[in-house]
Amino acid sequence: MTTFDPTIALIEASDGNQRAWDLIVSRYSGLVWATVRGFRLGDADAADVFQGTWFRLVEKLHQIRDGDGLGAWLATTARNEAIDLLRRRGRESPAEFDDRLVEVSSTAGLPEESVLREEEDRLLWQAVQRLPARCSRLLRAMGADPAPSYAELAAALGMPIGSIGPTRARCLAALRTILVS
Repeated sequence: MTTFDPTIALIEASDGNQRAWDLIVSRYSGLVWATVRGFRLGDADAADVFQGTWFRLVEKLHQIRDGDGLGAWLATTARNEAIDLLRRRGRESPAEFDDRLVEVSSTAGLPEESVLREEEDRLLWQAVQRLPARCSRLLRAMGADPAPSYAELAAALGMPIGSIGPTRARCLAALRTILVS
């Protein structure tokens, strides 16, 4: 496969093609991690949910044929896995989550640049954490690499596609306010 076609990748992965599976994982790992991290789980719980999401895909690999909906399916599955984990633990609402931050790595070359970039990243993510939970989850998910589609975001966050753009604009305005204050 020269360009990534999720439908072909699904078919080939279900036939046992490891390269196709690796391409699927590579393409959608960022989305799955962003969805999982949106629930602010601890590292071990996040890893369990991440792994559980991929396990569910392996279980359903022969049944899923709509490659265009794969990102949304993975986001929804990751979301459901996280919610199931929280329910098993007896938690009832996202307000009870701990305050862990998503780690952001720097690729700067010089040590000084790296330190400055890490400090900027730390301040940015602290500001994102101060946003309402809906905004924080949206901005974290949008920061995934590769960037998820609006359909994938809608599935991951449980919100209508049409509200993502306006919500994003309001969240970024609120973030700017926090950063300049």
